[in-house]
Amino acid sequence: MAAIKAESSPRKPAATTEILGRRLNEARWPILAAAVVAIALYAAAGVPPLAALAAFAAIAAAALLPRRMAAEPLTVADGPLIAPADPAVGRFAEALPDPVFILDRRGIVRYANAQALAAFPVRQGDPLTFRLRAPDLVAAFDRVAKGGPAERVEFSERVPTERWFAAWFSPIRGTRVSDDLIILIIEDLTERRRVEKIRVDFVANASHELRTPLASLAGFIETLLGPARDDPAARARFLKIMHEQATRMSRLVDDLLSLSRIEMKAHVRPSAEADLGAIVRHLIDALEPLAREMDVTLEADIPETPVVVTGDRDDLIQVFENLIENACKYGRSGKRVIVTVSPQREDAGATVSVRDFGPGIAQDHIPRLTERFYRVEADSSRQHRGTGLGLAIAKHTLNRHQARLLIESKPGEGANFSVIFPQGLTAPRSAEVSEYR
Repeated sequence: MAAIKAESSPRKPAATTEILGRRLNEARWPILAAAVVAIALYAAAGVPPLAALAAFAAIAAAALLPRRMAAEPLTVADGPLIAPADPAVGRFAEALPDPVFILDRRGIVRYANAQALAAFPVRQGDPLTFRLRAPDLVAAFDRVAKGGPAERVEFSERVPTERWFAAWFSPIRGTRVSDDLIILIIEDLTERRRVEKIRVDFVANASHELRTPLASLAGFIETLLGPARDDPAARARFLKIMHEQATRMSRLVDDLLSLSRIEMKAHVRPSAEADLGAIVRHLIDALEPLAREMDVTLEADIPETPVVVTGDRDDLIQVFENLIENACKYGRSGKRVIVTVSPQREDAGATVSVRDFGPGIAQDHIPRLTERFYRVEADSSRQHRGTGLGLAIAKHTLNRHQARLLIESKPGEGANFSVIFPQGLTAPRSAEVSEYR
């Protein structure tokens, strides 16, 4: 952040020309009126030409004078007219922990602290609406700029992820230097809103999904306390089922909590680096016993050189573990699962593909696979101890990593789930949650 500098040398010619041009534009109507008055004095009132010309010159000069000298922005070393006239205003903005913009009454950004520049890529000297176009935000600024009281307004952004903010506009008054400035402080409400949404969703989802196993447990407990009290065989059978239902509820709660944690940090981009090849090798070794139990052969095609992406290693392990497990469970009839890691190409980023040779998925099911609790076959999912949340967790995790999930499948030909990362380690790109073929 460049320090604010008081102007101690003459203005650059370009800056002076810009200021003169702006004043001429602002004073065009008073100058035109002065010319009309001068002509009327000369033609109708018989005023001598020199006196009429002097009157016109006086009115035009008064219109061209700055209305308030302190309203002129000062220059910094590289020339843009961006800094507020009072250095204390800049120091005050830098001392605040939230993003802070100092605006003039036209909405031009005269100063932005480090937090503001990091959160909103607005160039100093540009109108604020170049970056923040929320109608409620613009309307609130207009009211304050026209002399209204300080005002707070909430607004949201949808791209690249949904985020919520609270904006506080207030005129800076008290000194001649700061009378034409307005301060904008922005508070990020995203985490607070997500926590509220997660709480509501968790209660709704948990109550719906836990109802069936809880009803089963209650029924078995009543049976054990009644007719099966003295039946050892029934007691053993019922206790086994009760254990399975309790385990299912535990998995469901764990997945719901995991999904909630991922959603809460969906707007925070990962900054670490992860090697996709190392992650897949680790998972192949870890899931080999499960594949062997299901009579499935796990095959891996991984390049020798590291395939590095920007991402959270633990989150990516969870995504690929879920995809490989699903391929083993639901594609076990094909006897093979192939996991391929591909480095970045000219037309796409690094890619991890999980291919099975099972029964495949009908096209009408594919667009809904990443919905919470959606199951192609509910009985098969429960048989494999699925909660219906695995692909929803994968979707939200990949959304945070700005990656795409491409699902390709035809009935009888197996399924291929590909995770395609952005090109480059830190390529800025809006997330496309999933594609279907």
